[in-house]
Amino acid sequence: MSFLVAVGISVGILAGIWTGVSTQYAAFGLVTYVGFLSWASFYAGGGKVKGLKDSLILNFSGVLWAWLIVWLFNLLSPSLGIIIALSLAVMLGAAGMCWQAHISFLGFIPGAFIGCSAYFATGFDFKGTVISLIAGAVLGYISEQGGLAIQKTYKKS
Repeated sequence: MSFLVAVGISVGILAGIWTGVSTQYAAFGLVTYVGFLSWASFYAGGGKVKGLKDSLILNFSGVLWAWLIVWLFNLLSPSLGIIIALSLAVMLGAAGMCWQAHISFLGFIPGAFIGCSAYFATGFDFKGTVISLIAGAVLGYISEQGGLAIQKTYKKS
């Protein structure tokens, strides 16, 4: 069995479970689509332990950048107006998410943008965003390991 078929089985099963659990327990801060964003970040980051580490660190970094963008917007908007303040805050935040890549463990730029976008998409729900980003990265790792186990079990002789 190919890895893509095996990981598809693993991802499919876990995605169904995640959807049910996160929908049932949304009141506890689980946000279904944010988990999927982080899950995608895991695979985009190359999977394995590196993809897990990069997703966890950079997705959280992006949430912090988003918080900073909102803070800066609130600081600047009374004097500059909404459009200019928002544009400047986003400009600095987006640039910062790229510039931080000079530090090796902050080099996965898409992970930061995913975390930032997730925070905005949840309506600035810091707790729900972070919990769901962690869950998604962990599910990514588990799904990859599950795919490898399935592949090994059903490997053609």
